[in-house]
Amino acid sequence: MSSLLEVRDLTMQFGGLTAVDALSFSVKKGTIHGLIGPNGAGKTTTFNAVSGFYKPTSGQVMLSGAPIHGMAMHEVARRGLVRTFQHSTLFAELSVLENALVGTHMTHPPSVLSAILGRDGAARRAARDRAMAALEFFGLAHLAEERAGDLSHGHQRALGMAVAYASAPELVLLDEPFTGMNPEETQRMMSLMRKLRDDGTTILIVEHDMVAIMGLCDHITCMSFGKFLAEGGPKEIRHHPKVIEAYLGGARHVA
Repeated sequence: MSSLLEVRDLTMQFGGLTAVDALSFSVKKGTIHGLIGPNGAGKTTTFNAVSGFYKPTSGQVMLSGAPIHGMAMHEVARRGLVRTFQHSTLFAELSVLENALVGTHMTHPPSVLSAILGRDGAARRAARDRAMAALEFFGLAHLAEERAGDLSHGHQRALGMAVAYASAPELVLLDEPFTGMNPEETQRMMSLMRKLRDDGTTILIVEHDMVAIMGLCDHITCMSFGKFLAEGGPKEIRHHPKVIEAYLGGARHVA
């Protein structure tokens, strides 16, 4: 199985602080890959540097063998890598369908000239079809006309994934998708992620819910103090001495 994403010696510094320190790992195509570590390990900073939200101080980020480090987020997204954030970035006043349509602008970019000339009907239909397909995929089609801000927390998180999926990405970066969810919502979200992977989309996930991580991921990278610490399958990581030590010395933290 080939690597879709390769992070090579990634370093992110803020003044005199090194938040990510020569970090290297790779994500295999068609997998769910977890990025874990104690609070302050540098996980979200890594996401920000990989996705173009930050420009890395040094190092390389390769997507399908091509460099993407230093590119802006919209350029990275055009190359097939999109991300979600810890907190909802939905347009609360717009409908569920209108939010999903936002995600289609990568694959169906609007044309001002075509709109003026009245020739954008086909593009609009294609975008709507893609948006509805994304909502259907995540079980939200019946809520298409509802106001996004009125959705439950779990449905809002699912809509965030649907918006990302509507752009037809190769790789989705999910930043703490289970935050604030009850056990039922967490299980539903895990099922959606497996469905997304089985549909051909690779997932890289940062998450503090270790029960979800261990039950969901094919492979896990653990970092601590900005550095690579350990890597392996869920069973290996669960019992890895360095990982247990990093999580305050208690196996219960990674069980």
